[in-house]
Amino acid sequence: MANKLWEKNFEVNREIERFTVGKDRDMDLYLAKYDVLGSMAHITMLASIGLLKADELTPLLTELKRIYASCERGEFRIEDGVEDVHSQVELMLTRRLGDMGKKIHSGRSRNDQVLLDLKLFTRHQLMEIAEDVKTLFDELISKSEQLKDVLMPGYTHLQIAMPSSFGLWFGAYAESLADDMLFLQAAYRMTNRNPLGSAAGYGSSFPLNRTMTTELLGFDSMDYNVVYAQMGRGKMERNVAFAMASVAGTLAKLAFDACLFNSQNFGFVRLPKECTTGSSIMPHKKNPDVFELIRAKSNKIQSLPAQVMMIMNNLPVGYFRDLQIIKEVFLPAFDELKDCLHMTAYIINKMEVNRHILDNPMYDPIFSVEEVNRLAAAGIPFRDAYRQVGLSIEAGTFHADREIHHTHEGSIGNLCNDRIQALMQETMDGFHFERMTDAERKLLG
Repeated sequence: MANKLWEKNFEVNREIERFTVGKDRDMDLYLAKYDVLGSMAHITMLASIGLLKADELTPLLTELKRIYASCERGEFRIEDGVEDVHSQVELMLTRRLGDMGKKIHSGRSRNDQVLLDLKLFTRHQLMEIAEDVKTLFDELISKSEQLKDVLMPGYTHLQIAMPSSFGLWFGAYAESLADDMLFLQAAYRMTNRNPLGSAAGYGSSFPLNRTMTTELLGFDSMDYNVVYAQMGRGKMERNVAFAMASVAGTLAKLAFDACLFNSQNFGFVRLPKECTTGSSIMPHKKNPDVFELIRAKSNKIQSLPAQVMMIMNNLPVGYFRDLQIIKEVFLPAFDELKDCLHMTAYIINKMEVNRHILDNPMYDPIFSVEEVNRLAAAGIPFRDAYRQVGLSIEAGTFHADREIHHTHEGSIGNLCNDRIQALMQETMDGFHFERMTDAERKLLG
């Protein structure tokens, strides 16, 4: 069995070891290639300050690139008896290069190493989520433009209220995602700061060049104060979780609308048949299972900030093992959110709408405000016009004028989709993902 980095001259009780390690080895597989990237930057810096010789740096980088490639192919494994990803990488290096492989840990702690891994992993995940949000946004804008002239009832209190349109409905969720993207950008910018060199939270007596590792890894800046760098563990996950929850909230609301509008009582939309399932007993059923699962998964993701906060709540300054548990709820959440975004974009693209909803006279009352406004525009005081139309509805004599003319910004006749698209593009451009991707590409050679 390989020795633990922290192991002294006694054997840990196996049950205690099982309990303390928990799911950490499984979670570390999410971080493996980022651990390698961080080590590549770290040893490049160590060579620059004389803690590694030039003839040691080249073979170490070569082997780390080999390990990175195995991670990319999905072949990397943490062997039985090896504690974590950091130990596995070091073990693989020492097998190939002997004692030279043990030098990569100089000037860092597992504390700043895992902090770095988490940040490198998270910024990539945020980039992928931002791209997936943009894909869904584009589908919603496209549908909004295609169907901008197709009217549907709008609701308050689940009662028919005023005329709306599919252009408004799809466009509303697009603009919601544009706001969600601001949260994602803020989370990315807070994530994209370098903690490496903070060691166990109190720095190092080695003359580390933290600016160099910041540039090598394409960070926007570093977490300057070494104590704050360690305080950032948990805080980063909480902030990112809030951003993910904002996106998930939009998806959950859209999913609920779609399930409602797909039901026979509404009949406003028809979901793609491959996204519905039947019943084992009722041959007529086409249940909106995919959107129901999107709703449930999105609601689960909206609980993520609370889970992270409860784990890290009231911890004083410094590292505590409690923080290990955050990985179990945080790391898998990205794949779940990306799945929901992919499925939603697919359904929106394939969704069909009922262009004749308002042919049914039951929806005539939604045009009552239009009539009140017409009378008011003709000089009748608003309250008198309101009473006159109300009495005609009660008497059953109201006749709806379905010709509507909404021209103000953001209304049925003036969706402002071009401005919403400009807002989204401005936020996307503000991420500057190319700094990260260019730096990593250069580091990997």
